[in-house]
Amino acid sequence: MIKKLLVFIGLLLSLNLLGCGVYSASSGRVDDNIKRVYVEYLENMTPEPNLGVDIAEDIITQIQLDNTLKVVDEGDADSIISGKVTRYYLKEVFAQENLTVNEYQVQIAVTLNFNVRSTGEALFKNKRFTGVGNYVLDESEESAARTEAVDEIVRDILAQVVEDW
Repeated sequence: MIKKLLVFIGLLLSLNLLGCGVYSASSGRVDDNIKRVYVEYLENMTPEPNLGVDIAEDIITQIQLDNTLKVVDEGDADSIISGKVTRYYLKEVFAQENLTVNEYQVQIAVTLNFNVRSTGEALFKNKRFTGVGNYVLDESEESAARTEAVDEIVRDILAQVVEDW
């Protein structure tokens, strides 16, 4: 009886160890030709200062947190993400009874390219990403809506770069 119990426990431990041995923090879906990525600062075609830099830095941060790709200097990169911020627009969303606008929407659009350096192949070219964020006067600020819009864009970019080939 004790031998059977020990064999059973040994079998459970073996299965448990096998299950843990294959775990990886990365998705494993990435082609070796693009594992090291360089993210250029985005050209800012809007009147909003530093928007291209801010979005590029957010992209870098999220790629690093995802841990599927490694962000490197341009000379060490297998792939390059480049592009531009093409739109920053404040839209009136809601007006009160006296026609005073009290809610606005920040709309941001980015166009990106993702290229493999060794072949010049474009994994995507001139792909448009958009994000929106709302704010209510006297309750929140435009900067919070801008952050919300940028976060939406960066999530979509990360999904496209890491998951959708």
